[in-house]
Amino acid sequence: RKVRVSDITCGPGHGISIGSLGYGNSEAHVSDVVVNGAKLCGTTNGVRIKTWQGGSGSASNIKFQNVEMHNVENPIIIDQNYCDQDKPCQEQSSAVQVKNIFYKNIKGTCASNVAITFDCSKRFPCQGIVLEDVDLEIEGGAAAKALCNNVELSETGVVSPHCPEGEEEAS
Repeated sequence: RKVRVSDITCGPGHGISIGSLGYGNSEAHVSDVVVNGAKLCGTTNGVRIKTWQGGSGSASNIKFQNVEMHNVENPIIIDQNYCDQDKPCQEQSSAVQVKNIFYKNIKGTCASNVAITFDCSKRFPCQGIVLEDVDLEIEGGAAAKALCNNVELSETGVVSPHCPEGEEEAS
């Protein structure tokens, strides 16, 4: 709780990740984290939250702001279906709740065609996700995509890319 990170530079490397949370059906609580001022170059991830299915607890009140990205593979990603093992992970009924996550003034380029990924749980969808003044495009200037599953999302200011219509609401 109450972690402040400011004015950091990453890359190449993994990027900034919170998690993985909930491994082995464990309970995790992360809250009141602020990342303010970061430059990421050639990283695998930009700002990431990852949780295993089957865990419990929450990741909440997290703010990523004033982040510059250059050639980042996954610039903004929430993955509630994280599975880092050889055999496939079974779908489980519990999850670490991800809520009140704020992304503000995040700009730059991605190395893939997907700049924003919200892959949230069907039973415990991501709630209170806010994008404000987010502008991400593919390295070279082409438009990037957003993939959004089971997320309650709001946008203010200029936001690009957008979640496709109809995919933002929890199913």
